[in-house]
Amino acid sequence: MRLQLLSDLHLETEAYTPEPSGDAELLVLAGDIDSRWDGLERFARWPVPVLFVAGNHEFDRRELRSAWPALRERCASLGITLLEREQHLRTDKAGRRIRFVATTRWCDFDLFGAAGRERAMRAAGYFMHVMRARCDGRLFDAAAVRDEALACRAWLAQALAEPTDADATVVITHYGPSLRSVDPRYGEQPGSASFCNADDELLPFADLWLHGHLHCRHDYSVEHPPGMPRARTRVVSNARGHARKGEAAGHDGLLCINV
Repeated sequence: MRLQLLSDLHLETEAYTPEPSGDAELLVLAGDIDSRWDGLERFARWPVPVLFVAGNHEFDRRELRSAWPALRERCASLGITLLEREQHLRTDKAGRRIRFVATTRWCDFDLFGAAGRERAMRAAGYFMHVMRARCDGRLFDAAAVRDEALACRAWLAQALAEPTDADATVVITHYGPSLRSVDPRYGEQPGSASFCNADDELLPFADLWLHGHLHCRHDYSVEHPPGMPRARTRVVSNARGHARKGEAAGHDGLLCINV
């Protein structure tokens, strides 16, 4: 299956017009498309099915619990399939069954292990201030984000462990699954734990892992030892980012990935 991948378009501020890739069979939106949700309309009459995993900025200045059903309704009205802690099965042109396992997978701040968690959560304060979201009537702070992240992680691990007769498994998250996905501009600093998770032990259960969130591009393969469910996993991010910061330079909006 040929997958077109887009994320971090930030259409609330960016002047960007997404275009369909002519040979794609499916479009994956890996989050941070438009904090206002208005830009989602650009995908309403897309020529191929659209799968969407929400990013953190889809919840800017919103109450998390009420935003989810509202976002789901908005997507449904546009013909977009929103996935959160859900699996989705599609058959490609060759008759292969592709399983998509998807969740925002908020950051749990354990990228550098439990010993680095406190520093990582302190560093996250800036990002929580920018987001200004609430959850259950309280500030959606680092502790609340971690709670959501752990729930996502538990669901993802269970879903990937389930037997499947699919020909391939694709995981879609907004947050990066490994330190390998860290933005090279910032490297291994506490703030990077707000962008990536240490989900390396889940990688062998996926043929392909798609993510966004970091405003840079990644395409790497992780080799697994003998006895693992997969010999290798490909990890791809095609985040665009902010043009004013030079992050969009080199971005390929027509990028397609084979699975």
